[in-house]
Amino acid sequence: QVQLVESGGGLVQAGGSLRLSCANSGRTFTSYAMGWFRQAPGTERQFVARVTWSGNSTYYADSVKGRFTISGDDARNTVYLQMNSLKPEDTAVYFCAAALAGWGTLASRHQYVYWGQGTQVTVSS
Repeated sequence: QVQLVESGGGLVQAGGSLRLSCANSGRTFTSYAMGWFRQAPGTERQFVARVTWSGNSTYYADSVKGRFTISGDDARNTVYLQMNSLKPEDTAVYFCAAALAGWGTLASRHQYVYWGQGTQVTVSS
């Protein structure tokens, strides 16, 4: 089975940086895109960023645009999220996900088939 595993979360002060990683440790598969979502307590899971392997197209939520950068390796189904200028409102559990097909912005969690277990990011003020 596919197993996406996130790493790199932690506690950081506002204005700091973190780099999240996500790799597949299970059976290999071919993804169309991979993305990052986040979920704060009591809220729904929100889209953060995604990359589609065709043309390495990226798309970001407005709240992170200019601060976060997504990148990855489609051959390894590995994706990264470089997070700079972090704010307390970025505090959440961050999940990586993989989509097998795609249309539109791919900002809906319903378009993703495989999910990791999440990694906690806490930004202190």
